[in-house]
Amino acid sequence: MDISEIIIPGDTPGIEWRLPVYRFKGNDPAAPKVYIQAALHADELPGTALLHFLCGTLRDAESADSIAGDITIVPQANPIGAAQSHFGELQGRFDLGSRTNFNRDFPLISLRDRGNLIDDLDRCPAIDRLKRQLMHMALGADLVLDLHCDDESLQYAYIDEAFWPEASDLAAALAMDAVLLSDGESSAFEEAISFAWKYEVPGEKRTRLPGKLSVTLELRGKRDVYPDMAKADAEGLWRFLTARKVIRDERVLPSTFAGPAVPLDNIEMIRSPESGTVLFHRSIGEMVAEGDLLATIITRPGMADGSIQVRAPQAGLVVTCVSDRLVRRQANLMKIACSQPSSVVRKAGTLED
Repeated sequence: MDISEIIIPGDTPGIEWRLPVYRFKGNDPAAPKVYIQAALHADELPGTALLHFLCGTLRDAESADSIAGDITIVPQANPIGAAQSHFGELQGRFDLGSRTNFNRDFPLISLRDRGNLIDDLDRCPAIDRLKRQLMHMALGADLVLDLHCDDESLQYAYIDEAFWPEASDLAAALAMDAVLLSDGESSAFEEAISFAWKYEVPGEKRTRLPGKLSVTLELRGKRDVYPDMAKADAEGLWRFLTARKVIRDERVLPSTFAGPAVPLDNIEMIRSPESGTVLFHRSIGEMVAEGDLLATIITRPGMADGSIQVRAPQAGLVVTCVSDRLVRRQANLMKIACSQPSSVVRKAGTLED
């Protein structure tokens, strides 16, 4: 395992950030190249735990000369966010200086312009230098996995329709509970990567990308950081890498994805109609029917009319729940994956900021 560091100078005197990068050299130039990163939102750590165990397995595979394709791993992709604490709480989703989501505003470029990402970096603030360095590394690969997690959540993935159903092998290997088929219309990391591939020839959009994959994996919830879970997820990624011929391991048998795969238009984003205390009646992993009581919002504690009921707009699988129990008006409460489109019109791009 080759270990290197990318140094990102800070925007104030005396500050710099160090980004460790691990590389495993494959022995087959024709095999797919892989890039995997975790904790782009620095407070989302299930992926970091997964990669800790995966690296151990890859070191053994390297010793056995069974790694076919080059593998690049960045286990903690956001040292800037990891250093942000506010009154003792890690703030890893948004850059406190620019108020920018660490997983938004990646450059939308053609693959042929990859080299421009790291030209003249001195003119870029630290957060943009970080994003450009990560994206430059990823665009050197064929398979790009961005490991995240949700709040309280099943295990699911955002996969651009350009990669489906070929990418069902990833969902099967990790025993995903659901796949959300995205439209590729945002500036999030995985969609910026797929954008560069789609527009490899500027002005000519490719709608299918065989042999390629750029995906966001949501590895359950923020608190789901346990050794058994991380080891099982690392074994799942190992199965995927084997299926894609990146790793040689004849012991691994292929599996089939059995969960739902639904477009983002079919996701019901359940929001709180008022601020208050949340009492959930249903939880992640449950199937709900149209009209089922999902939550009660206590808006005026102690009053006879001091609560509001929130009901399911249609039948579906509860994929996520918010962990906060005191919510603002229009706060996200749940995501429900449904077989039919939501009646709420969704703008193109991501479900959340």
